[in-house]
Amino acid sequence: MELTVRVPGSCGELVQGTEQGNPFLVTCPINCYTTVRVSDAFTGIHGLGRKSLAALESVLTQLGQEEFPWGMRLVSELPHGKGMASSSADIAATAAAAALAFGKNLLPAELMAIAVAIEPTDGIFYPGCVKMNQLTGEVLDTYPELPALQFSIFDTGGTVDTRHYHAHPELAVLNAANEPQITEALCQLERGRHGDAAALAGAASLSALANQAILPKERLPELLQEVRQLGALGVNAAHSGTVIGVLWSADQPVADMQAAEQRLRQNHPELHFLRRATLISGGVCGGIVDR
Repeated sequence: MELTVRVPGSCGELVQGTEQGNPFLVTCPINCYTTVRVSDAFTGIHGLGRKSLAALESVLTQLGQEEFPWGMRLVSELPHGKGMASSSADIAATAAAAALAFGKNLLPAELMAIAVAIEPTDGIFYPGCVKMNQLTGEVLDTYPELPALQFSIFDTGGTVDTRHYHAHPELAVLNAANEPQITEALCQLERGRHGDAAALAGAASLSALANQAILPKERLPELLQEVRQLGALGVNAAHSGTVIGVLWSADQPVADMQAAEQRLRQNHPELHFLRRATLISGGVCGGIVDR
């Protein structure tokens, strides 16, 4: 038996904040993945961290299995602690692969229940993009097709623990103060839903700037002004992480992005360029090759 499952990570979030005190985020899946392989060609569990091991145990319990009789290996392109949904991708890919090995396809809602029981989560395993409560797992809205965007992803350094971030004693107060900006971001997101890439990037930029009061990124307002002068549509941020995405239209030439990335590295030594990526539909990909 041989199967492979992969789940995308994210470049932060398109929008994150609260509505009437209730937390939410809008997922931002990109073409960078966690991949889990299950096979009878090798033995043992490889590459799984504490959270993905918890997901495996959850699936075994739900299916009434005492052990996992095949080999499992997890490989990820996503750095941990950066706000790129690495843990959510690891959890979902592990759970989906383990269940599939026993002949069960887990629905996104079932994956959500497993993930949110382990930690505040990102619903990158849902098709398209979704607006969701990251603490309860409730899906509040869906965006099956948003305008294509390209990302130049930069890291501001360090790591952020998602649990500790959500346990911050002043988080609710700070989010409440941000609600007017987040409401405007959601209005722009609605325009983005109908194909307006500039409005989508505007929503992300507003949300990133609002989050400066909670988890600031050094010189972010200056960076936003500069990237717009370079032809970018805006920026987004990992609201509980360290990465920043510079947002480009789908038809922006690669040479233009490369030149801008080089200039930003020179002008912003606090930033470390990670990679280029594309906004994609979220979801679980893969299946059984042989049984």
